[in-house]
Amino acid sequence: MPKTRLTRSTLGVGAVFTLCALLAQCGSDSSDPGFASSGDASVDVVVPADASLEAFAWPDADPDPEAGPGPSPGFDAGVDAATPPVVCSGKSGKTGSPTLAVDSGGRKRSAILHVPPNYDPEKGVMLVLNYHGFSSAGWQQSLLSRMSAESDSRGFIVAYPEGIATSWNAGDCCGTAWTDSVDDVAFTRDLLDAIEAQYCIDKRRIFATGMSNGGFFSHRLACELSDRIAAIAPVAGVMGIKNCAPKRKVPVLHFHGTADPVVPYGGGSPILPQLGFGLVFSSVSETMDFWRKSNGCSVFEKVIYKNGDATCVEWPDCDAGARTLLCSIDGGGHTWPGGLPIPAGKTSSDIGATATMLDFFQAHPLP
Repeated sequence: MPKTRLTRSTLGVGAVFTLCALLAQCGSDSSDPGFASSGDASVDVVVPADASLEAFAWPDADPDPEAGPGPSPGFDAGVDAATPPVVCSGKSGKTGSPTLAVDSGGRKRSAILHVPPNYDPEKGVMLVLNYHGFSSAGWQQSLLSRMSAESDSRGFIVAYPEGIATSWNAGDCCGTAWTDSVDDVAFTRDLLDAIEAQYCIDKRRIFATGMSNGGFFSHRLACELSDRIAAIAPVAGVMGIKNCAPKRKVPVLHFHGTADPVVPYGGGSPILPQLGFGLVFSSVSETMDFWRKSNGCSVFEKVIYKNGDATCVEWPDCDAGARTLLCSIDGGGHTWPGGLPIPAGKTSSDIGATATMLDFFQAHPLP
């Protein structure tokens, strides 16, 4: 399938950007033979022709702040009890939700942190980088994933980085970060350096996740920053770069709805007619097949979790313990399972993406 490279002028500032803002949309095209799109969607999605884009609005607060993390398959703990704990001194970072400013590539960048009240500046903690979708923002990603509450409960730090013009350069997408070739991988390195300078971070336990464009970018980080990122757990974002060559085997846990109207499960172009501007995405199966091969896993998948509309499969016997899993939501939309429901299709309550990925992260530190 031929590749169509979209520019900002091609997309304009009308309905596509409006819908992107409301759905945290991102896509990618790729001419890499290893990610040739099948162009097939797994389900049909019908969108009323007169659907009002104005009706798709982000809430400014979680309507259910007491919502739990949702169910998780659970994973065996991976931190060796014999490994000496990380200890620090002189760390002066604040608890709460401070905004951290970072200079990177000649630009002023930032990230919202969430540091739990029980944080001890002398003890190393886990850090999760949680990237927002295209035309979204860090505060919205915090609402969507409901990860800050888990930060308080489990005692880790989460960072919600801010993209340039609300976008991430995930390879072949999205927005200004893409068209201006922003080096967001270098920004992530600089951000990690800045966080580690102020907070006691266990460098073996740094992880990445993200929604849509942020999910695409999580895959890129596994390809290009595997010396710092221990494992990834993208949501609704497939592989968007060519020639992915991680320096080590990287554990991967991917979440995707089979009825995603923005990043179709079966690859190809978005199902929503408002987004029919030649975007071509890799499929979920192509993305996971790459990671299965990269991590040296078996070709035979096995179901490790089944609950309602949620099914998680694993390709076992991966090299270096780099477990590779896919959690699919039957009929799920462009949404975060167990997260804040948004008008982009069904949000599953049969698995909690945040709880599941945190269990996965805790079991997969850097070797």
